[in-house]
Amino acid sequence: MEGNKLEEQDASPPQPTPGLMKGDKREEQGLGPEPAAPQQPTAEEEALIEFHRSYRELFEFFCNNTTIHGAIRLVCSQHNRMKTAFWAVLWLCTFGMMYWQFGLLFGEYFSYPVSLNINLNSDKLVFPAVTICTLNPYRYPEIKEELEELDRITQQTLFDLYKYDSSPTLVAGSRGRRDLRGTLPHLLQRLRVPSPLHGARQARSVASSVRDNNPQVDWKDWKIGFELCNQNKSDCFYQTYSSGVDAVREWYRFHYINILSRLPEALPSLEEDTLGNFIFACRFNQVSCNQANYSHFHHPMYGNCYTFNDKNNSNLWMSSMPGVNNGLSLMLRTEQNDFIPLLSTVTGARVMVHGQDEPAFMDDGGFNLRPGVETSISMRKEALDRLGGDYGDCTKNGSDVPVKNLYPSKYTQQVCIHSCFQENMIKECGCAYIFYPRPQNMEYCDYRKHSSWGYCYYKLQADFSSDHLGCFTKCRKPCSVTSYQLSAGYSRWPSVTSQEWVFEMLSRQNNYTINNKRNGVAKVNIFFKELNYKTNSESPSVTMVTLLSNLGSQWSLWFGSSVLSVVEMAELIFDLLVITFLLLLRRFRSRYWSPGRGDRGAQEVASTQASSPPSHFCPHPTSLYLSQLGPAPSPALTAPPPAYATLGPCPSPGGSAGASSTAYPLGGP
Repeated sequence: MEGNKLEEQDASPPQPTPGLMKGDKREEQGLGPEPAAPQQPTAEEEALIEFHRSYRELFEFFCNNTTIHGAIRLVCSQHNRMKTAFWAVLWLCTFGMMYWQFGLLFGEYFSYPVSLNINLNSDKLVFPAVTICTLNPYRYPEIKEELEELDRITQQTLFDLYKYDSSPTLVAGSRGRRDLRGTLPHLLQRLRVPSPLHGARQARSVASSVRDNNPQVDWKDWKIGFELCNQNKSDCFYQTYSSGVDAVREWYRFHYINILSRLPEALPSLEEDTLGNFIFACRFNQVSCNQANYSHFHHPMYGNCYTFNDKNNSNLWMSSMPGVNNGLSLMLRTEQNDFIPLLSTVTGARVMVHGQDEPAFMDDGGFNLRPGVETSISMRKEALDRLGGDYGDCTKNGSDVPVKNLYPSKYTQQVCIHSCFQENMIKECGCAYIFYPRPQNMEYCDYRKHSSWGYCYYKLQADFSSDHLGCFTKCRKPCSVTSYQLSAGYSRWPSVTSQEWVFEMLSRQNNYTINNKRNGVAKVNIFFKELNYKTNSESPSVTMVTLLSNLGSQWSLWFGSSVLSVVEMAELIFDLLVITFLLLLRRFRSRYWSPGRGDRGAQEVASTQASSPPSHFCPHPTSLYLSQLGPAPSPALTAPPPAYATLGPCPSPGGSAGASSTAYPLGGP
């Protein structure tokens, strides 16, 4: 009983002495005057920085004062261990579920998802550029003799392979193909393909095998191709085709490219047709076109091409009304005068719709117009704006793409892909492909100068198609793309009842040959179907505001707290780190900064009470208070409590015991 009373008296804070102000000196009855020392903070006072003395004290303080729901149940139920364990498990599970949801939210945010926004706009539209080609690469006077030699060899090859006489006078008065090997390399050959039934034929009877020794010629068992070898003839392969038509066209095209590469770069006589020889009539918005509205270039396969409303046009065409009467209308000549029959196997014209700053890739995006037909092409504009950076793999202007743009136009994916192939062609084969622009001081491929370029080209083409060159990976999509969705309608033109006077007018005004009739003319109308155009734009699905809102919702759902509760958690973690640091620092100082305490540690502890305390030693207030009550009940030696106040001057005996038992300020003198 006395021990309990003694503990209660010791735990209660001492009452302040009446008549003394804060900061005044005070004396304890029965004790002499103590040397002057700064007072410890009282209960009303609080130091600038203070920490708790143990982990338990810090945890109890946090649970009693935090705004997080459920934390106080860990303290108020401490006498019931089952409830305490239940609330501890529940609190930890809730904490884990919340941070699992946090992980999902952060994972979604750092995956950078995008949302597609579709906007429908209506306004006056800039009419796109329209390129139209004749589908006839005309014969140049400079290479006319070489083309005639190529035609003669091709006709002789057709006769040798298929016994087809395309010219009655050719076979009788021409040389054999053996005599032509010195003039033209890579001759077209017929290759035997083993039949899958060859093994079954060997298992037949003797009579049948005798009959099979002289089989009839089956054209399905043959393939047509030509041989290509590397520089030193150590590796060769046959470029074969199952169709004879495809084989002859590709073989003729291969030699035609070599002949074209011998033309000088600046050739004044490209036989450019005047606009009237190919286009009978041109109107836009019911106004006739003029020479300032188009530009001309020559394509190696599609002949003379004309681009209307390109970037060189001083005044771009604008469409303020939709419909066939408010667009571009062209009347074309599709006569096949002086066509190369082995190179041009189609008739009509080729047209492509593209942007003003984009080159016309007639192979990739063009389509053919049929003679004797009026083709009406309606357009609908679409714009796409992609997000770059972390949200998508696109480029704004191609400056960050490791491929040099060889075209005098803005960056597009097709421009980059063709430039990438040309770079690899120059690197691997030592010459430039004639269909793509070439850098300065670089020659186009010609087997007279580069004997193995055909072998290199077809090998490179196979690697390009399988993306072994990496062109499709390097060439990223542009962030801003404008495209035109096309739909076409066809009708017979001119009609049966009107064709007589139409052809008569064309023959009188445009020197049209009436005998060609319908196969020599075509008409095309290109217009906007509507002025409404769609804009597809990407935006981040999860922004920082959305992320913070979702995090706050999860925090409120699981703990019913706010942002200040997060600050309380941060403060708890900070206090834990500081207490851990102080404990480690105290252990480090006691081990390494107190030499000579090895075997004499027990003696020093035993002599601490017997000897008089040094001047810098501060007795614990509790021990002073107990010394007034009488002698210790047991004479045994006991270790004194940790002297926390030895870091500074001794406090006055009348200091606040309550303050010293809960928190100790740092940074004292």
